[in-house]
Amino acid sequence: MATETENGSHASHTSHAALHARHRAVLPDWLATYYARPIELTHGEGRHVWDAEGNRYLDFFGGILTTMTAHALPEVTAAVTEQAGRILHTSTLYLSRQAVDLAERVARLSGIPDARVFFTTSGTEANDTALLLATTYRRSNQVLALRNSYHGRSFSAIGITGNTSWSPTSLSPLQTLYVHGGVRTRGPYAHLSDAEFTAACVADLEDMLGQASGTVAALIAEPIQGVGGFTSGPDGLLAAFKRVLDRHGILWISDEVQTGWGRTGEHFWGWQAHAQAGPPDILTFAKGIGNGLSMGGVVARAEVMNCLTANSISTFGGSPITTAGALANLAYLIDHDLQGNARRVGGLLRSRLEAVSAGLDIVREVRGRGLMLGVELVEPGTDAPSATAASLVLEAAREHGLLIGKGGRDGNALRIAPPLSLTVAEADEGAEALEAALKQVQSTMEGGTAV
Repeated sequence: MATETENGSHASHTSHAALHARHRAVLPDWLATYYARPIELTHGEGRHVWDAEGNRYLDFFGGILTTMTAHALPEVTAAVTEQAGRILHTSTLYLSRQAVDLAERVARLSGIPDARVFFTTSGTEANDTALLLATTYRRSNQVLALRNSYHGRSFSAIGITGNTSWSPTSLSPLQTLYVHGGVRTRGPYAHLSDAEFTAACVADLEDMLGQASGTVAALIAEPIQGVGGFTSGPDGLLAAFKRVLDRHGILWISDEVQTGWGRTGEHFWGWQAHAQAGPPDILTFAKGIGNGLSMGGVVARAEVMNCLTANSISTFGGSPITTAGALANLAYLIDHDLQGNARRVGGLLRSRLEAVSAGLDIVREVRGRGLMLGVELVEPGTDAPSATAASLVLEAAREHGLLIGKGGRDGNALRIAPPLSLTVAEADEGAEALEAALKQVQSTMEGGTAV
């Protein structure tokens, strides 16, 4: 539960309010913040964080799936501190032992043969780089993407974003063709069995390729759509797509920015749920590998990675301090089998959320895998998406000491993605808080009163 400091609730509210006023005066209007009264997080430990007013929260969103192992993980803190005492920055113009060590490890883990690794500072930049590689390699600016997708906030990444609520412009350097497959339980194929759904999506892909005006460079897809509300097609769908892509020489880019590093529990990478057709040609990653440090990257087959002929470097990608922290973070994740923990504790959490939701009319579906779980909300007793319900539950959960996220095309999905070291007791605590929030909001919406 959230607790107020000794100064009292009225006095403590001034800290957030004053900072929010300054925020609004100097930062863009489109820079969204959570909560009617946004909060400032000042420190964390394990799976908990504290705000500037002394309130303690169980963190079920991890800075948008970025705090992968734990807040203030001693191993990462020590690695960053030690490196900071030596040198913070060099650039890719110089050799970096930490960058080579991390690249070797990521290349082995990726499953991509003869892999090369390029480090970036974010998932957006990683996807930009993947698009540059694919379009250069294939000499085409035509790209396939999934409906409801999200791949970043840059100009080129917005051009392949199928989630219209995150696409502020229709201008793009790319010609993007959108195909079905990202959302299983809504849309024209929702009533089909998994096998029929996959066949229908493959037929849609084939039809789209038949309409393409020239060579298509790549298909980019999130194995589980993140901002889209943790939706996905059936296991094997992307493998079925890849068989079609291979016939045309089209590259497959797997956007693992949110699904990578064992978060799904069953697999280390999201693409491995579709492994029948082998690994992707290009894999992008970010977020969790740095555990809060600004780290991303691209893995690709050597012939694809090496296709660039112009000069290219990175000033900040793979810096000494981010790679040192990422190495310590990755070692901790593997040594402590956090993928296995995500599978076990995530399974328990999903079962608990399904049980909680069974008697609630505002919950349409609990979905996801591992510690990447979504709860889709609707108007009570209907199938109509309710962004209002999601916003109210977000607020109510905070009141009960729980931080969660939200997303989905209609803004009606709760996103639950705690650090992968989550304990069973903390999963129970979070489920209890979310249950209270859901019940509170259902009662509010049925009664027509405000929370």
